[in-house]
Amino acid sequence: MRENDPSSPTSRRAVLLAAGTAGVATLASAFAASAAGKDPQQATSPSKPLPGATTPACVLTTEWGAGPYYLDLNRVRSDITDDREGIPFRLDLTIVRTSQGCRPLEGAAVDVWQADAAGDYSSDGATYLRGTQITDHAGRCTFRTIVPGWYAELAPHIHFKVRPDNHTETSSQLFFPEDLLKELYTRHPYAQRQVPEQPNERDDRYRASGASLTVVPTADGDGYRAAYTVGIA
Repeated sequence: MRENDPSSPTSRRAVLLAAGTAGVATLASAFAASAAGKDPQQATSPSKPLPGATTPACVLTTEWGAGPYYLDLNRVRSDITDDREGIPFRLDLTIVRTSQGCRPLEGAAVDVWQADAAGDYSSDGATYLRGTQITDHAGRCTFRTIVPGWYAELAPHIHFKVRPDNHTETSSQLFFPEDLLKELYTRHPYAQRQVPEQPNERDDRYRASGASLTVVPTADGDGYRAAYTVGIA
């Protein structure tokens, strides 16, 4: 099943998104120092960031809709690959509360779902490439999946939804650098299809706001990994 009728961003409500995890501890430390009456610039340095993290660059962006193929399965698991072939990808997410000085958010449910290498989503009882994790005390959770394939005229992406409680949620998507996709799509099983010349740039939604939602993968064994920090109000 594929998203034949993809939704554009569903609201103009802004959510703060910071690429990478390195800045979370810094922001939280600064918040604590400020509360204690100290100069935030003199706060203790943060611990070593996760591998694959990048220097954060907080930007405002619009929230993206969940899309027509979100299924609330409440399937708590870290490895969502199941039987899908593809290049392994580890996604380390950190969730923070911007209204509380970007403090890490513990106990939030984070859902992810995506297409497989052929551009298909699980349906009709199948659950591949879908899963839920609960953030730890540092606001972190990890998903092990594959690099998504492409479909329609959309930039390849991974959907995510953050549910801090039973009443609120934030949905958006993460993208991959186009040059990396072009290289990875020459490999099995992606190469079994005709690869688009511009996987990202052909998507007007990506051109409008995808840059701030693009992860920076680094090599990790026979696959890749990336870290990303999502700030919610």
